[in-house]
Amino acid sequence: MKRLHAFLEGVVRVQPGALYLMLLLVVPAVAAAHNVAAADRAALAAAHGAQPFIYGYLGAKHMVTGYDHLLFLFGVIFFLHRLRDVAGYVTLFALGHSVTLLGGVLGGVRVNSYLIDTVIGFSVVYKAFENMGGFRTLFGLALNTRVAVFLFGLCHGLGLATKIQDVSLSRDSMLPNLVSFNVGVELGQLLALVLMVLLVLLWRRSPRFERQAFVANTIIMACGFVLMGYQLTGYFLGARV
Repeated sequence: MKRLHAFLEGVVRVQPGALYLMLLLVVPAVAAAHNVAAADRAALAAAHGAQPFIYGYLGAKHMVTGYDHLLFLFGVIFFLHRLRDVAGYVTLFALGHSVTLLGGVLGGVRVNSYLIDTVIGFSVVYKAFENMGGFRTLFGLALNTRVAVFLFGLCHGLGLATKIQDVSLSRDSMLPNLVSFNVGVELGQLLALVLMVLLVLLWRRSPRFERQAFVANTIIMACGFVLMGYQLTGYFLGARV
C-alpha cells in the first residue's frame, strides 16, 4: 500500500489542465497511428519493378508520421544520457522491427491488425510506466529494458508488415523494394531521433525537468491507453482491416 500511495502521489501532482490539453492535441493523431495512408497505399500498389526511391520515401514518411513508433522511442530515450546508450537501444528496436517487417511480408505472416496495434499501444504504456518508476515503486521489479525494447520492436514491425500486406504489391522486385522501404523507415527514425534527443538535452537544462518529466510520461502513457482503447473497440465491434 505504501508503494501504491507513493506512486499515486506523483500522478496526482500532474496538472489536469495540461494533461487534457495535450490529450486533445494528440488523440486524433494517435488513434490513426500505424495506418498506411490511402495515397501511400495507391502509390505502393501502382509501383512495378524495382522502385527504391518510392519505397524508401514512403518508409521514411511512415516513420516520421507514425506517432505510435515515435511515442515509444521518445519513452525509450527519455532518461538516456549517453549517445552510446541511445544508439544501443535504438539498434535493438530497429533490429526487431526489421526482422518482422521483412520476414512478415516475404513469408506472408500476418495477424489481426487491431490486436497487434493494441500490443503496440501497450508498448507505449509500458515504457512510460517504467519511466515513471511504476514497476520499481509498485512491484519492486527491475525489468530488462533491452529485452523489452527488442521484443516490442518485433511487434511494431509485425504490425507494419500486416498493414503492408493489405496492399496489392507487385511481386516483381519485392525483396529490394522491401529493403528500400525498411531503409527509409530507419532513416526516418534517425531523423526523428535526432530531433527528440536535442529536445530532451535542452529540456534537461531546466531546473523543473524532474517534475515535468513525470507529467510528460503520464501524457505518453495516457496516449498509449487511448491507442489501446481505440484498437480494442474496433476489434470487439467486429471490424476487420
